[in-house]
Amino acid sequence: QVQLVESGGGLVQVGGSLRLSCVASRSIFSINAMGWYRQPPGKQRELVATITSGGSTDYADSVKDRFTISRDNAENTVYLQMNSLKPGDTAVYYCCAGNANNGKLATIWSWGQGTHVTVSS
Repeated sequence: QVQLVESGGGLVQVGGSLRLSCVASRSIFSINAMGWYRQPPGKQRELVATITSGGSTDYADSVKDRFTISRDNAENTVYLQMNSLKPGDTAVYYCCAGNANNGKLATIWSWGQGTHVTVSS
């Protein structure tokens, strides 16, 4: 088990950028996959980005070429750099850890508490 704490959310204007951070309570070196989900208001939670222990990444089509996921094993931290933000990116963003299937997070066994991102027009 690992505890995950997100930070970096906030209010940003359309076209702006934010970087979310997720700090784990222990080493993430051996964690098969980590990633970010988001839950827009009134909608279901959706997978945004995955990064595996080998460094492979995968993105939802809606964020491809705008978002970048990365991991710093030395700092036990996963990041989500979000650029060219749109109102549709408004959501609670959750960091998670688990196992991947075909490069995407599939089995989640730890969730963070979430951080709010609001994109205003």
